[in-house]
Amino acid sequence: MTQIEQLAAWVGDGGVVVLSGAGLSTDSGIPDYRGPSGAARPSTPMTYQAFTRDPVARRRYWARSHLGWRTIGDARPNAGHRAVARLQELARLDGIITQNVDGLHQAGGAHGVVELHGNLARIVCLGCGELTDRRAHSARLDAANPGFAAAVTAVNPDGDVDIAEAELDGFTVVDCVSCGGMLKPDVVYFGETVPAPRVSRSFELVAGARTLLVLGSSLTVMSGRRFVLRAAKDNIRVAIVNQGVTRGEPYADLVVDAPLGEVLPEVVRRVEGVAVPG
Repeated sequence: MTQIEQLAAWVGDGGVVVLSGAGLSTDSGIPDYRGPSGAARPSTPMTYQAFTRDPVARRRYWARSHLGWRTIGDARPNAGHRAVARLQELARLDGIITQNVDGLHQAGGAHGVVELHGNLARIVCLGCGELTDRRAHSARLDAANPGFAAAVTAVNPDGDVDIAEAELDGFTVVDCVSCGGMLKPDVVYFGETVPAPRVSRSFELVAGARTLLVLGSSLTVMSGRRFVLRAAKDNIRVAIVNQGVTRGEPYADLVVDAPLGEVLPEVVRRVEGVAVPG
């Protein structure tokens, strides 16, 4: 039996929980954090401490993120996202946990997604907690910064971009329209912890799974790897589809090193071939 046949057989059994990472969204034009070698791509992610305490860092972040949002906001779900949604429709998935902040699972038709690290499409006020739509916030930033069009040299997976420091001069940050509080994307920065209800729900899903299916994650950070460790400890099958190295390999029962945009649609085709109507 080939790896794809084995994977399709496990998925066909049902009871699958998906854990997805940045590698699932690369075909949508969003870069991942690490290349196939596993080496981190050069970038300096924003920390919660710097964002909240340093006005200059906060202005730098918003200028860069404002430009980067155009890439993330315009991204469309790819064949991998659509395949996951189809497997959910076929009642083979019991849950989807994602480390991604791009909302592409939902755009591809999935529902009930646990977004571990939040979603860039939402803005939260750190003062009153009000949530607003990113596109409305982007329009406010456009109005406050007419003519701002710095040259983007690189886009990062978290929606940040690289631009020349000199082009940040004069960028104006806007605050909450309700209370005047500090605004940030509704995502978990480095230095923050994932909200406990999301972690608890994810562990609950994993505990009830037959198979934990990891898609496009190198599992370098504990935020996602902990679910693989729990599954392995509880003798739950772990299957990983990822291009390049992954730190989950010692705990996996099956590892497929291949493009997700090819593997997942093929799994769907095989599952549909044995799916029971209704």
